[in-house]
Amino acid sequence: MISAAYRNNANKYAAVHAESVIDGASPHKLIQMLMSGFLMRVNAAKGGIERGDFQDKSVQISKAAAIVGGLIDGVDIEKGGDIAANLMSLYEYINTQLFKASAENSIEMLDEVQALMKEIKQAWDSMPEMYQ
Repeated sequence: MISAAYRNNANKYAAVHAESVIDGASPHKLIQMLMSGFLMRVNAAKGGIERGDFQDKSVQISKAAAIVGGLIDGVDIEKGGDIAANLMSLYEYINTQLFKASAENSIEMLDEVQALMKEIKQAWDSMPEMYQ
C-alpha cells in the first residue's frame, strides 16, 4: 500500500514537472497537450462508468469539459474566420455531448466526443511547422 506521504510527494513532483513543461511549451504545443489531456479524461470517465464509480466519472467529465472550455477560449474567430467558427461550434457540441454522456452514463457518447477530438488533434498535429 502506498503511504499518504509518498502519494503527496508524488503529486507535488507531478505538479512541478507539469508546470515546467507548460512554461517551456509553444502555444501550438499547449493546444496539443490540452487535447491529449481531454482524451485521457474521457478514457478515465469511461472507466468510471464501467466500474460503476459515478463520482469519478463526473469528476473526469468535468475536467474534460474544462479543457474544452480552455480550447474554446483559444479560438480567435476574427483571425480564423469560418474555420474558427466551425471549430468553436464543434467544441460547443463536444461539451454538450459530454454533459449528456454524464447524465446518461453513456460510453457511446463519450466514444463519439473522443473520436471527434482525435480528428481535431490529428489535424492539429499534422500542421506544418511554419504555421505553429
